[in-house]
Amino acid sequence: MPAWSLPLYLAAVVFVVATMIGLAAVLGERRRHRVAIPYESGMLPTGSARVRFPARFYLVAVFFVVFDLEAVFLFAWALAARELGWNGYWAMVVFVAILGVTLAYLWRSGALDWNEGR
Repeated sequence: MPAWSLPLYLAAVVFVVATMIGLAAVLGERRRHRVAIPYESGMLPTGSARVRFPARFYLVAVFFVVFDLEAVFLFAWALAARELGWNGYWAMVVFVAILGVTLAYLWRSGALDWNEGR
C-alpha cells in the first residue's frame, strides 16, 4: 500500500463531510421562532414533560425484565439440551420452579394488580 493512500483517504473524508455540512447550512430550512411539533404520537405537547409515574410502573418493568431473561436462559438450554443430559434437565426444572414460585409470590402479594389503588 502506498504511503500517500491514508492522507488521500483522510482528505477525501474531510472534503465529503465539509461539503455535506456546507450544503445543509445553505440549503437547509431556517426558523426564527420555536414551533411546538408533535413528537411520535402525533399529539401536540401539553403541560410539563416531568410527569411522576407511580412506583408500580417501574416494578412491573423490572418484573418484565426478570421474566424475559428467563426466556433467554430457556432458549440457551433448549439449544444445548442433548449435551447437558439429565443434569441439565433437572437444573432447568429447578430454575423454572424457582421462577414459578417467584411469580406466584408476586401475584399473591398484589405486585401485579393495577386496580388496587382505584
